[in-house]
Amino acid sequence: MMRLVHSGRRKVVAVIGNNVAPAEVARAAEALGKGLVEAGYRVVSGGLGGVMEAASRGAHAAARYREGDVIGLLPGREGKDANAWVDVVVPTGLGYARNVLVVSMADAVVAVAGGAGTLTEIAMAWQLDKPIVALTVGGWSARLAGERIDERARAAIVAADTPEAAVAAVQRALS
Repeated sequence: MMRLVHSGRRKVVAVIGNNVAPAEVARAAEALGKGLVEAGYRVVSGGLGGVMEAASRGAHAAARYREGDVIGLLPGREGKDANAWVDVVVPTGLGYARNVLVVSMADAVVAVAGGAGTLTEIAMAWQLDKPIVALTVGGWSARLAGERIDERARAAIVAADTPEAAVAAVQRALS
């Protein structure tokens, strides 16, 4: 059987966080999305509002942005529910279970604030041994920054005080 090798595959970073974001959190997510695409990554999220929309908008603002850099895995079955900045719309029809897909398709995960949904994504990323970076802008990302969820032999969740520090942490983790 022939196996295809895609050595030039661009890595994907999941940006997870609140679906309704205060201005400070949205600004951080937007700068993060822009920085990730500038660094050569694609961005995947749940494709809706709040942190997801801000990161998607920021990704589009990057000078290195290309069509297809922003992927949104929607909980519902309607593609029209995606925020305006998503290039690749995937209406999963899975509800919250789509969070597993968001995390599992990513090479690394960056949490930006967040509530219960973000907490489940962080826990899933931990279970899947994905590099996790947490922006210290509130919510679960601030609470878990620098922490280990359990006693597995792995690095703690990386704390980042700025979007730029988060991008640098992703680069270190994926190099």
